[in-house]
Amino acid sequence: MDASQLAQVEALCETFYTGVPTNSNGETITRNEAQQRLLSLQSSAEYIPQCQYILDNSNSQYARLVATNSLTELITTHWNSFTVPQRIDIRNYVLAYLANKGPQLADFVTTSLIKLVCRITKLGWFDDPVHRELADDVTKFLQATVDHCILGLKILNQLVDELNIPTSGRTLTQHRKTSVSFRDVCLLKVFQLGLTTLKQLQTRAITAEAQQEAAMGEHALSLTVRCLSFDFIGTNPDESTEDVGTIQAPTSWRPLLQDPATTELFFEFYANTEPPRSSKAMEAIILLASVRRSLFPTDKDRAAFLGRLIGGIREMLSKQTGLMHQDNYHQFCRLLGRLKANYQLSELVKADGYMDWLELAASFTVQSIRNWQYNTTNSIHYLLSLWGRLVAAVPYVRPETGAQGHVQHLEKQVLTVVETYIEIVEAVLRSDGALDDPLDDEGSLKEQMDRLPVICRFQYGPVAQMILGKFDPLLAQYQDLMGRMGSNPTSSAPADIQQQVAIIEGQLTWLTYMVGAIVGGHSWSSAHIGEGEETIDASLSRRALQLAQGIDYRLTSSNGVGRAGPQLELALLFYFQNFRRVYMFMWDQMSGSSSSASTGDGLSVGMIVAKLDAAPSTKQKIYQRMFEHLGMGDHTVVANIIVTKMGNNLKFWPEEQDIVGKTLDLFHDMAGGYSSSKLLLTLDTVRFLAMHHTEDHFPFLAIPGNTRHRTTFHATLTRLLLSPNGEEKLGLTFDQFMEPILKILTHLGAMSPQELRNENCRRPLIGVLRDLRGITASLHNRKTYSALFDLLHPNHLPLLAKVADVWYDQTDVIISLLRFMHEFCHNKANRVNFDQSSPNGILLFRCTSDVVCAYGRRLMATPQPPPGDPELYKKRYKGLSLSLHVLNSALGGNYVCFGVFELYNDKALENVLEVALQMALSVPLDDIAAYPKLSKAYYSFIEILFRSHKKTVFQLDTSIFMQIMTTVHDGLQSSDATISSFCANAIDHLTTYYFNNQGKDKLEMHALSKHLAAQPNLFSSLTATLFNLLLFGPPQNHWAVMRPMLSLMLASESSFTAYKDHLLSSQSPENQAKLNETLNKLLSDVNRSLDSANRDRFTQKLTAFRVTARQFLTL
Repeated sequence: MDASQLAQVEALCETFYTGVPTNSNGETITRNEAQQRLLSLQSSAEYIPQCQYILDNSNSQYARLVATNSLTELITTHWNSFTVPQRIDIRNYVLAYLANKGPQLADFVTTSLIKLVCRITKLGWFDDPVHRELADDVTKFLQATVDHCILGLKILNQLVDELNIPTSGRTLTQHRKTSVSFRDVCLLKVFQLGLTTLKQLQTRAITAEAQQEAAMGEHALSLTVRCLSFDFIGTNPDESTEDVGTIQAPTSWRPLLQDPATTELFFEFYANTEPPRSSKAMEAIILLASVRRSLFPTDKDRAAFLGRLIGGIREMLSKQTGLMHQDNYHQFCRLLGRLKANYQLSELVKADGYMDWLELAASFTVQSIRNWQYNTTNSIHYLLSLWGRLVAAVPYVRPETGAQGHVQHLEKQVLTVVETYIEIVEAVLRSDGALDDPLDDEGSLKEQMDRLPVICRFQYGPVAQMILGKFDPLLAQYQDLMGRMGSNPTSSAPADIQQQVAIIEGQLTWLTYMVGAIVGGHSWSSAHIGEGEETIDASLSRRALQLAQGIDYRLTSSNGVGRAGPQLELALLFYFQNFRRVYMFMWDQMSGSSSSASTGDGLSVGMIVAKLDAAPSTKQKIYQRMFEHLGMGDHTVVANIIVTKMGNNLKFWPEEQDIVGKTLDLFHDMAGGYSSSKLLLTLDTVRFLAMHHTEDHFPFLAIPGNTRHRTTFHATLTRLLLSPNGEEKLGLTFDQFMEPILKILTHLGAMSPQELRNENCRRPLIGVLRDLRGITASLHNRKTYSALFDLLHPNHLPLLAKVADVWYDQTDVIISLLRFMHEFCHNKANRVNFDQSSPNGILLFRCTSDVVCAYGRRLMATPQPPPGDPELYKKRYKGLSLSLHVLNSALGGNYVCFGVFELYNDKALENVLEVALQMALSVPLDDIAAYPKLSKAYYSFIEILFRSHKKTVFQLDTSIFMQIMTTVHDGLQSSDATISSFCANAIDHLTTYYFNNQGKDKLEMHALSKHLAAQPNLFSSLTATLFNLLLFGPPQNHWAVMRPMLSLMLASESSFTAYKDHLLSSQSPENQAKLNETLNKLLSDVNRSLDSANRDRFTQKLTAFRVTARQFLTL
C-alpha cells in the first residue's frame, strides 16, 4: 500500500462513517459501496500488512478503526494460519502502538485496539507463556502517566470480558478451558490491581485532574465488578436478569474478600463519590453480599462479614447517603433484596443491630412507597422481594434464636409496609397524572402482585382487616354513587362526580388486584395450610364478588350504558382468574355424592380418590368452610356469578379488546380444567352461550378487531360441548351448535361469484372462517373430526375454493380462509382417520388442492408489488407462505394414498404441486432469506417434495431443478437450525434415492441423471458446503448437516475424494499428515450401506472428526 491508496482508504472510511458521498476517479461512492470495498480488508490474511500500514501512517481516526476491526476479524477467522512467533509479534505490535499513541487516539479506536490485543491473548492463551503475562505487561501502563493508567484499566476490563464471554466459532469446551486457566492464573491479580487503584485514589496517592480521577475511579470500579461477576464455575448465568446469583469465588480469594478493608473501601467510595461511580461501588457491594457462604471457614467469620454489611447498610439508611440519586437508589434496593437471598434469617437475627436494620429498612420502604414519583417500578419489586423472603423464612427460625422479640418486631414492620402500600394508590389518583399510575404498567404490576401474597399472608388477619377497612367504605360510596346515577352513563354526570367516581374506581381497582393476588396465594400444600385462612379468603372474596355483582347489575339494567372503568373490569377478571385457580378444582369431589345418586352411576372418581387418600378430606372441609363463610351460596352459585359477569362482558364491552380477550382467556382456562369444565356444563349462562353464539346476542363478534377472539370463543364452546356428557348437559347436539354457521355458509354458497365479491360478504366470510377455525382446533379425535367433515361435505366445501378465487386480493379474507384450511388439514392426534372404505381423505385433499390452486393461479396472474414495497409481505408473501403451509399439512398428513391420483387420471395432485412450485419459485432468493415465516414454509415444502414426490421434482426442467437446488444450498447455510435441517433432509432424500437406485431402469433415475449430466458439480459443491459447515460453521448447524453426509459420500465418492484433496492441499505439510490420520479414522469401520446402525456410527465418527480437525486446521 502507498500514500495514494491510503488516501483512497481514508476517503472510503470517511464516507462509511459520516454518510457523505465521495468522488473517486469521477465516480460517486455511496456509504453502501464504501462498506463493500472496506469489507475486502477482512477477506484474507494477506491484508494484515495493509492494516498495519494504515495504523502506522494514517491520521484518520476512522481509517484506524477500520484497520483495527479488520485485524480483529482476520486474526479470529485465520488464527490457525499464523505461527506462534507471528501471533506474539502482532500482540507486541498492538501493545507498543497503544503505549506510544494510545493517549492521543479517539476512544472508539482505543477500544477496538484493546479488543484486538485481548482477543489475541485469549486465542493464544496456551500457545506461549507470553500471552498469560498480559496482566504483568499492563502493570507498566498503570505505573506510567495518568492517561496510560486509564488505558491499562481499560485493557484489564476488556481482558476479563473477553475471557468470560464465549467467542463464536470456538467450542464451549475450548472456552471453559481457557476461562478456568485465566481464573486460576490471572483473575485474582487483576482484581487486586483494581482494588489497589481504588485505594490510591482514596488516599490521594495519585495526583490527577478531577476528570481523570473520575475516569480512573469508574474504570477501576468496573474492573472489580467484572472480576466479582466472573463465571467462576461455568454456569453461564443469564445476563438478561438483574438478579445476581451466588458468586462462586475460589478459596484463594478468601483473605482478600474477608478483609474488612475491602468492604470498607467500597462503602467509603460509595459515600464519597457521585453516580455513576457510587452506583458501581454499590454494585460491587451487592456482589460481595452474594459471595458463597462456604467461602468462610467458620460461622463466626461469616457472621463477622454479615455484621459489616449490615453495619454499612444501617449507616447508609440512617444518613440517607447518596439515596437521592436514582441510580444509587435502584442499586440500594437491589442490595436489600439480595441480602436475604444469600443469608438465612437465622443468621440475620443474630447479627448486631438487626432490629435497628429492620426498622430502618421498613422506614426506607415506607418512604420509597410514599415518594412514588422518585421510585422506579423496578425498584419496588426488590423491596417487596426482601419482605417476602424475610416473612417466608420465619417458620424455619427458632423463637429463641437471635434478638428477643424479633418475630414480633418483623410483624410490626410488615404491617407498616403493607398499610403504606395499600394507601399509596389514593395519593397517585389524586395527583391528577403527576405521579405514574402503578396500574398502567402491566409488567411491573404483575411482578408486585406475585410478591404480595407471601407478605400479606404472614399477618393475614390484621392485613385483611386493613383491606376490608378500606374496601367496605369505598364499596358503600361507590354503590351510593352508582345508585344516584342509575342507568345514565358516568360521562353524563357533573365533573366533580366524575372525578370522585374515577378516584373511587381507581382505589377499588387497586384493592381488587390485591385481593385477587392474596386469594390466589392460598396454598393447598398440607404443610402450608394456615388455620382459618380460608375464612379470611372468604371475607375478601365476598367484597370482590359483591363489587362484581353491583357493576353487573348496573350494566345489565342500563343495557350496557352504565359501565364501570375498564381497569376495574380487568381487575375483576384478574381476581376471577386467581379464584378459579384456587377454589374451582374440587367441584366434582364436593358434588360427587349428589350427582352419583341422581344419575345412578355409582361412585365418582373424585369420591374414590377421597376415600383412598386422607388429604382430600381436609381440603374438602376447608373448601366447604370457605363457601359457607362466603355466604353467597355454594360453589355452583359463585361460579354462576363469575360466568354471568363474563357473559355480560362479552355482551356489553364489544369494542374493548383487552376486556374481551381476558374474559375469553378466563373462559378458556375454566373450560380447560378437569373440575371447572364439569362445573361450567351445569350453568345456565354457559348453556345460553352455547345456544346463542351469534352476533345478535354477542356484539363483540361483529367488531372487525375481535376476529381473533371469535376463534378463541368458538374453540372454548366446542371444547365444552364435546367433553364427556357435554351435549347432554348443555341440551344441545354438535349439529345444532353448528346450525347458525351452516346457515351462513349455505347463504354464501348460493351466491354467484359476482355476488360473493360484494363488500357486504366480507365480514360474514371472515367471521364464519374464524369460527370454523376455532371449532376445528378443538377437535382432538377421529369421531369429532368426522362429525365436522360430514357437516361440511359435500355442500359447503366447494365454497372455500370459490372464496379463494374471488377474494384472492383481500388479505383479511384470504388469511382467514387459509388459516382455517391449515387447521382443517392438520392431522393432529391422528384425528383425520377415516374408514378404509371411505373416500373422505381423498375428498379432503381435493378440496385443499382446489383452494390452493384457485388462490395460487390468481396470485401468479397478479403483478408483483415493486421492490422495496413496505407491504410486500402482507400483500403477497403472507398468503403465499400460508398456502404452502396448508399444502404441507395435507401432503404430510398421512391420510391420502397419493398414488391413486395418477392411477385414475385425477389431476388434483399434479395441479396443486405445479401451482405450489410456481408460487415457491416466483420468490427471489433474497426474499426467501429475508422473511423467516416464508422461508420455513418454502423449505418445508421442498423437503416434502424430495421425501414423497421425487418423480414430480426430477421431471422438472434442469434449469428449474437447479434453481431449487441453489435455494437448498443457500438454506443449508442458514443460521436458523430448522431451515438448515429441512435442507439437509432434502439432500439426504435425494442422495439416498440416487445411491439405492443406481443402475436401475426407472424414469426418475433417467431424469435425475440428465440433471446431473447438465450440472456435474452438484454433488461436489454440496459435499464441500457440508464439510465446510461441519468444520468451520456455527455449532447450531452441526447436527443438521451430519444427516446427509454418509448418503452423499456413498452417492458420489469422487466428490468426497476431490474435497479431501482440496482440503489437504490448503494445509501445511505438518497439518496434512494430521488431517490424513483423522480422515482415515473417520472412514474406518464404515460400510457401504445406509441402514440406521451404520448412519449412527458414522455420525459419531463425524463428531470426533470435527473436534480433532478444528484444533489444527487453517482456513
